Amino acid sequence: MRISKKVQDMAVFIEFLTGAGLAIFFHWVLHYPEAAYTIFGIGILLALATYLLREDMERNHLDVTAKYEQSHEITFAMAGISDLECHAKALEVLASAKRTIAMLQQGFIPLDETEFYLESAKSSDLAVQRIKTVCPLTTGWQTRGALVNLYQSNLRALVKGVAITRIFVIHRDALTDPDARKILLTHFGDGFDVRIAFRDECPAPSEISDRDTTSSFDFAIYDDHLASEVFPQQGKFFGRKTTLASNVDRLLHMYELIEHSSHVLTVEEDRIVLASEAYKLAA
Repeated sequence: MRISKKVQDMAVFIEFLTGAGLAIFFHWVLHYPEAAYTIFGIGILLALATYLLREDMERNHLDVTAKYEQSHEITFAMAGISDLECHAKALEVLASAKRTIAMLQQGFIPLDETEFYLESAKSSDLAVQRIKTVCPLTTGWQTRGALVNLYQSNLRALVKGVAITRIFVIHRDALTDPDARKILLTHFGDGFDVRIAFRDECPAPSEISDRDTTSSFDFAIYDDHLASEVFPQQGKFFGRKTTLASNVDRLLHMYELIEHSSHVLTVEEDRIVLASEAYKLAA
């Protein structure tokens, strides 16, 4: 292999010597200078052409080899695993990687819980017009660091003039919980457009999309071009974000359906109540 490579490297020199030797033979031995010049010129051109051709073939060979090794890297790695238990674990890892790649192909970036709330806070800081959110009424808004920091970024957005609507999806008996009422009252007092949607009144996932039957009621849309959502089931990732128009449009459609089923809130004597109930009491 090394000898062949050396011969290839010296081929242009050998070709030059061959052409020069023939030219000298025609010039000095046959006394035919015109043919000698022609042979010498053609020899140089042929040597140059074959040199460039070999270089191009070598580059193509290296490129194809690199791409082949890259495309079969996982196959080669799997072939190097001899232990059966290790091989089974490797197959599990590959299956998880395939699911992640499939998600990326659909325009979603998977995120763990810390990344999810960090990206949500960044998106809130970058919003300039409107933030639309749907989420469950959890008590972590006042205690969990990630949620507190997200809430602070929402407040900064409100100061900039960004309109924020937050629809809490709850069960009907949740309104009697003092902590839940405190969270609603805090949002209302800070300038959020706060609404609630009862879970039994929310549209079923099949009404939102024939293909999506696992949609969660926990997502946010920033300026109608970036969206993030939490997975309904626990797994390797907590949620995902997307800027792909079709994915954002799906969540916008879901938001419109939930907003249509939501209830506006108002404050009566330092108590958060449904605006419809306050209207009935006033009447």
